[in-house]
Parts: sequence; C-alpha cells; structure tokens
Amino acid sequence: MNYKEALEYIHSSSSVFCKPGLERINELLDALGHPEREMKYIHIGGTNGKGSTSSMIAEILGAQGYRVGLYTSPYVRRFNERMRISGVEISDAALAEITSLVRPIADAMSDKPTEFELITAIAFEYFKRGGCEVVVLEVGMGGRLDSTNVIDSPLLSIITGISLDHIAFLGDTVEKIAFEKAGIIKSGCPVLFGGSDSGALEVISKVALEKDSPLYTVDYSALSIKSMSLSGTEFSYKDRSGLKISLLGAYQPRNAAIVLDAVKILNERGLEISDESVEKGLSKAKWPARFEIILNSPTVIFDGAHNAEGISAAVKSIKEYFGDKKLAVFTGVLSDKDYVAIAKSLSEIASHAFTIAPDNPRALSAERYADILAELGVIATPCKNTEEAIEKGILSAVENDTALCCLGSLYTYSGVVDSISKYTSKEVTDS
Repeated sequence: MNYKEALEYIHSSSSVFCKPGLERINELLDALGHPEREMKYIHIGGTNGKGSTSSMIAEILGAQGYRVGLYTSPYVRRFNERMRISGVEISDAALAEITSLVRPIADAMSDKPTEFELITAIAFEYFKRGGCEVVVLEVGMGGRLDSTNVIDSPLLSIITGISLDHIAFLGDTVEKIAFEKAGIIKSGCPVLFGGSDSGALEVISKVALEKDSPLYTVDYSALSIKSMSLSGTEFSYKDRSGLKISLLGAYQPRNAAIVLDAVKILNERGLEISDESVEKGLSKAKWPARFEIILNSPTVIFDGAHNAEGISAAVKSIKEYFGDKKLAVFTGVLSDKDYVAIAKSLSEIASHAFTIAPDNPRALSAERYADILAELGVIATPCKNTEEAIEKGILSAVENDTALCCLGSLYTYSGVVDSISKYTSKEVTDS
C-alpha cells in the first residue's frame, strides 16, 4: 500500500449509520496490542481553542526535552498534519506502512470502524513506534464517545470551554454538550476547565465529584495584557510577567492562561517543566488558520472560526487590532451553523463582504449568505469561487486602505492560500 492508497482507504470509511461508542476502537486497538497504553497523555477537549492550547503545550514540553506526540483534527492543508512527533508530521511512508497494518484488522471486524477511529488507531501506533513519552491528544468531537477517549488515567484532562456547536450530535443546550465533553474526565485524574459558562461548570463539577477528580478553573481576572499587535502579545498571568506569544487573536492570551495553569498541574503530576521552557514554548507556538497573517501587503488574515462563538472572538480580535476601521471580508459558512448569528457578528467589522459556498455538501450558498449580510447593512457580493472572491477582496482592501479578513470555515483555507498565491504571482507578472 502506498501513500495515495492509504488515504483512499482511510477516507473510504464512513460514520454513516454507525452507532456511537468505543467498542470498535477498543476492538481495533486490542488487535494491535493496545499501543495507546505505552504513553502518558494530556487529553484536550472543548468547543474552541483546542488546537492552539494543544500547540502551546506541545511546544513547551518539546522545549523541556520531552519526545512529544501531537494529535489534532481536522487537518488544514495536508492529512499528515493530524499526527506529529516533536513538531514533524508523519511521513507518507510511515502512514502507508501503519495503514497497511491496520487495514486487514479493520476489514475483518463485523462492525467496521469509522474514519476517525481508523485515524486514531493509526496515530496511537505511530506515537508508540516513535517513542513518544507524552502525547497531547485533542478530542475529535464531544468527548464521552470520542475515539480518543479509550485512554486510561491521563496526566490531565483539559476542557477549554463550552458553547453550542455540533448540536445535532452533542445536544442542543450548553449543559448537554458539557456532559459529553466531561466524558474525558477519568477517575482520580485532574481536570482543568477554561470556560466561563456557569451551567457548563455545574455539569463538569458534578462529573468530577463523581469520579473523585480534582477540578481546577482558570482565574482570568489574573490575566493582564501589556501590549497587543499583529507582531504578537505580551502579557502577565498571576505571578508571571513578561510572557510573550506569537499566536494572534485577542482570545489567545486566555488560551495561554489555560496552558500556564496546565503546566502547574503537570509539574505536580511528575513532569519537570522549567520557566524557561514555558517561555520558549509559548513564544514558539504556531497554529495555522487561527488569526494567521497570510499576506502582508495588503494585510490578509485568515481565521478558521466556524461557529458563532468563534466568529464573535475573531470579531473582537479585529476590533482590538484595527479599532473602528471596517475591513473587507471573505467568508463562507456551512448551513448547519448558526449563520445568522455569524453574519450579525461580521456586520460589526465588515464594509464589504465577498461570499462563497465552501467545498462541502453542507455549505450555505454564496447567494443566500450575501443576502443575509446585505440585510445587515454590509455591501455583499456572492462569488462563484474562492479565486474570484479573494481577488475582489484584495482589490477592495487596497482601494479602501484596509485589510482583508477571511472568516467562516476551515474548509476554505487551502483555497484561500492557493488563490492568494495565484493573485500575487499574477501581480508580479503584470508588473
């Protein structure tokens, strides 16, 4: 099996009509000899902020000298991004080799594993072979029945925050979603909650009490921002000052506060993490498609916020960096999101919007999205594809001496980056 064949096999699996549960992933891992039992874990769930939080923790542990596995989803540009060891993505050859091992086991199962279950099993085997000491393990969706939840006794479970998302799968209230995400809490193992919703905290507290798990919360009143610009943020938290992160977004210091509390707990749990490693890891951490500058002139920013809370946070960031200046906005959204709430948030910072339908069967049409934005007072232009929308968005940004911000779905990231590359190449050729 080569790399292409491995990806085709993985993507051919489906979760349609599959009963949620951990039985399939446990059966698969049992046949593989339970590679997941060879490592220690930091298990990270939550509605938003999982990726950035995971990246910062992985960088800090790497700076300390640990061999660190990082498992995240979804990928942004390339499948291999989903599993990394010490910052290096799994190679094509390793993915093909491990998929070749997993395939006959999966095919022999009467209840076939889903795509995410296959990927998770491949990742565990990869991390074991790579000699990982600690794995930063990001939940795919929910927590209780997520295939990452087969691990026992993590060093720490982190729930970054709770808001309404994936309501068709997780529930239509914050409390129901909190219950699903609290499923990653393990008996006697600490849990850190970074959210601010009282209803979610009540649910998580109850589960933690039932499992005799120490519960920690983040004191955001102890977080102070010294400076924030498009080159990075300097802040202090509790007794630590002069901390710097290069990750952009007004929400990133809050994620960093979660990480700093997590480090304290991990030190208490037996890991050795120095202040120097914390500072180095925080400043080095990067996360694609999260308020990422992908062009400097004009400024083009991409933020893959994909739900109402995430968009609201991105809008807050735009206001922090640009003040009252309105921006050109490129946006596409999925029809199962709260796109009206998203549009209302965008109307606060957008002068012009260029809409597309993401390449996804659940996409909201560009025309419908433009109509909603227009009703909210935004000049909105539906576009037939990403390339057209990016070109028009950049021209609008130049003409109005502003920036272009790309928001609404991670599914648009690759198209945006490729379109900008084509546009800048065209500009060079024309000049």
